Amino acid sequence: MSRSRTAVLAALALVAGASGTALAVVPGDPGIAAIPCSVDYKVQNDWGSGFTAAVTVTNNSAAKSSWAVKWAYAGSQKVTNAWNAKVTQSGTAVTAANETYNGTLATGGSVSFGFQGTYSGTNAVPATFTLDGVTCNVDGGTGGPTDPGPTDPGPTGPGTPGTKVDNPYAGAKVYVNPEWSAHAAAEPGGSRVSNQPTGVWLDRIAAINGANGGMGLRAHLDAALAQKGSGEEVVQLVVYDLPGRDCSALASNGELGPTEIDKYKTQFIDPIAAILADSKYAGLRIVTAVEIDSLPNLVTNTGGKATATPACDTMKANGNYVKGVGYALKKLGAIPNVYNYIDAGHHGWLGWDDNFVPSAQIMYQAATAEGATVDDVHGFITNTANYSALKEDNFTINDTVAGKSVRESKWVDWNRYVDELSYAQAFRNQLVTTGFRPGIGMLIDTSRNGWGGAARPTGPGATTSVDTYVNGGRYDRRIHVGNWCNQSGAGLGERPKAAPAAGIDAYVWMKPPGESDGASSAIANDEGKGFDRMCDPTYTGNPRNGNSMSGALPNAPLSGHWFSAQFQQLMQNAYPPL
Repeated sequence: MSRSRTAVLAALALVAGASGTALAVVPGDPGIAAIPCSVDYKVQNDWGSGFTAAVTVTNNSAAKSSWAVKWAYAGSQKVTNAWNAKVTQSGTAVTAANETYNGTLATGGSVSFGFQGTYSGTNAVPATFTLDGVTCNVDGGTGGPTDPGPTDPGPTGPGTPGTKVDNPYAGAKVYVNPEWSAHAAAEPGGSRVSNQPTGVWLDRIAAINGANGGMGLRAHLDAALAQKGSGEEVVQLVVYDLPGRDCSALASNGELGPTEIDKYKTQFIDPIAAILADSKYAGLRIVTAVEIDSLPNLVTNTGGKATATPACDTMKANGNYVKGVGYALKKLGAIPNVYNYIDAGHHGWLGWDDNFVPSAQIMYQAATAEGATVDDVHGFITNTANYSALKEDNFTINDTVAGKSVRESKWVDWNRYVDELSYAQAFRNQLVTTGFRPGIGMLIDTSRNGWGGAARPTGPGATTSVDTYVNGGRYDRRIHVGNWCNQSGAGLGERPKAAPAAGIDAYVWMKPPGESDGASSAIANDEGKGFDRMCDPTYTGNPRNGNSMSGALPNAPLSGHWFSAQFQQLMQNAYPPL
């Protein structure tokens, strides 16, 4: 239950309800114009030892280019992390100051921020607030605490579960992660995209409650409720902590060992499911991208192939990828407003004949493991955190140049698909043939596959040979289609969009642009993340990228950490352009 206080400088009627206190403002009261500021403080979620709160500040005095709100707690409350404001605390005194991107506060304008905190004992709403030293409230007023009156539960009351829809993105807003938005907006030019929705990555157990001072799952869901208003809202979560995770690449290795399937179930999936099942969040449409890169590895990187790794052979033998995905699908699929999408690689990984059908089969195996059924699968997501071009316009798989098929070019290398859209639509058909429901939809991650800028071809390549034809015309400018780490020259792709093409539920930015794929050199860390040479710009490759240069940007931080140089390049090379 939420508790709130709207604080205003006037003798207004103070009303109270079971959910806390609020100051009632009489509509049309001419005295309102004299009120220099008001502060609405809502406790959105309280679990006995911690809480999240949303604060909205309204300025009725002269316009401001910067601001600071202050209050004091009567109890032991401690702010642990915040978003959309810089919050500091000394003893019981708290100061919330603007970020660089939201310092402007016009006369009559409002700004909102939120935070997470801990406490013991009671969690009373603060009594007094100031804005730049001016008091924004007078307690008491003419009314009393027993005065009957309306209470405003705010936008975070229990949701109303709706019937599961065919496409959760249709007719819905999508959650804008305030932490990512703040990073993006702080970059020069970043405000052009900082309002775009991105995925929230639950990539370790600590992320559920908030790792390294970041927002936890409940904090994100509460923030989504605040954004939701009266419409529909999608929240995108990446569920990503399998035992022996990422067996073919070291940059995003996880915290759980190959045999720790029970820990994955009880300490990762079960707590996530418990939070998502809270009736408070029943009105959200929660999309989960389940275990990126896991199942495809069991097809392409095992069994004596040149691309095989011992770690992937181990995970195929012990079955814990299949068991883990099945368990996640079952637990999360049991929640009426959760929409599970299984990761389905990308065209430059699974588009070859010997990968295509076996991948669909192992996904079906996982979707029917550990008590899961195909009804727990709403769809699939491709190109997550990858760079494959959405649509190649300058050549097709059926073209022939100088007597050779495009499939014979070094770039295509006998793949049946030259871009992500054609692959996703074809793979959807294969999945239905394999046993999934005909109504499944596909998501395509377009966060970094725009490939615009000066290097973007304007037409087909020269017909001298099939290689000059393909290389001269392809938008995807990677050295090799197998390159995946912090790719040089990449750009933001299509903006998130619902139902953009047949069989496609949405284009999404599941990978937040500007978050690194992996460190370009070894960095000691407590996140379980190793160093993969594919993130080293000097690396000359392995069989998975045709022994080519890695194409990675230099000076990259650990996977998931903010990479300013990459974000700037993504904006510069965006297509459609910004």
